[in-house]
Formats: sequence, C-alpha cells, structure tokens
Amino acid sequence: MRTPIMSPILAVYSKELRGQFYSLTAYVFTVAFLITGNWLYFQGFFINNQASLRVYFDLLPWFVLFLVPAIAMRTWAEEKRQGTAEVLLTLPLPEWQIVAAKFFANATFLAVALVFSLTLPFSVSRLGDLDWGPVIGGYLGAWLFGCAYLALGQWISSLTNNQIVAFLATLMAAFALLIAGLPLTLSSAGSLSGLLYRLSTYTHFEGIAKGVIDLRDVVYFLSFIGLFLYLNVYSLMRRYWK
Repeated sequence: MRTPIMSPILAVYSKELRGQFYSLTAYVFTVAFLITGNWLYFQGFFINNQASLRVYFDLLPWFVLFLVPAIAMRTWAEEKRQGTAEVLLTLPLPEWQIVAAKFFANATFLAVALVFSLTLPFSVSRLGDLDWGPVIGGYLGAWLFGCAYLALGQWISSLTNNQIVAFLATLMAAFALLIAGLPLTLSSAGSLSGLLYRLSTYTHFEGIAKGVIDLRDVVYFLSFIGLFLYLNVYSLMRRYWK
C-alpha cells in the first residue's frame, strides 16, 4: 500500500517520464545517439579485429554530451513556458522532492537510452571473446556521467523559460567540464592541471570505464549530482523569498 506522500512523488515522476517519451526532440537525439555510436564504432571494428569496446567508450562521453542537454532542457523551462510550474509547486511536497522526482525520471530515460545501445556489446560478444568487466564499468560510468550532467542541466533549466537557452547553456558547461580533463588540456594547464583533473567529469568517467570502480569516482559523481540538485531547489525557493 502506497503512503500518502508517495502518490504525489510518483505523479511528478510519471508526468516527467511521460513527457520525455512524448518529446520529439528527446527521441531525435536518442536515435542519433544510438545510430551514430554504432556506425562510428563499426567503422574501425573489423580493421582492429578485436572484440573490445574501448573505442566506443572513448567516444561515449561525446555522445552523452549532446544527448543529456536535450533530455534536461525541458525539465523546468517548459513548465515555466506553459505556466504549469506554479501549479506543480503547490503540490503537498517540498521542493526537494519535486526536484528529485524530476531528476529520477530523467535518469530513467537516460538509462533506457543506454539499454537500447546494449545491442552493440551483445553483437560484439557474438563475434569474439568480449571482456564484460570493462563493458559493465563503461555503462555504469556513462550513466553516472550522464546523471551528473542531468543534474547540471536541470538546474540551468530552472533559471530560464527557454528550452534552447537551457540546451545551449548546459552543452557549454558540460563541454567545459569534459575538456578540462583531456590530456591536451592537462598538459598545457601547468600548476592548474591537478585541480582540473579532480574537477573534470571526463577523468572520473575514464577511471570507471576501464572496469576499475574507484569509490572516489563514484563519490565525485554523487557529490556533483547532489550539489546541482541542491542549487535547483535553491533556485525554486528563491522565487518565494523574492
């Protein structure tokens, strides 16, 4: 039996998840993510003649970089544009529960997109002896990496009523966090290289994608998510303080 508090939370979660599945933009980016990833991977698969997804996981952050802003951009911007944000915030729920429900709905949609891409490792495993350890680590890393950007994008979406602005701002912020950890950036950053290494989403994803799940990388992503969900709650509460 569901408790009274769970019904509004599930209602927000279901509403947000349905909105993603009914969103043409999210579908377009998801299909592009799946097709492009598979096409680019198999371009070199038969040349390398190795049953490994290392190349795919090297490319995956760049695909997620465009997919996640498309998922997150409508979270609050669309609510504001339609004038339903005020109605949503009158539900018998604190702001943090509404923010969490929306985040988990978006994270579920991202997980579904990643599940559909599992056709790639299953196909490769039929062609050779695939090591599933790095594959599992890669998908876990990709989901945490994407969830971090979802929290970032959800906060940015709460600051505007324009989905395109939310998409572009999230894309630019996510891009900066990604390239901060690239070898080229770190090699030219001098004394800042250590700081950039610790702050970049790419370096923490790379560790998990190798199949080595370091607790520090998991804590980084969970802290990143918690920070931007907190900022999302703060941005909503600040409207009332004004």
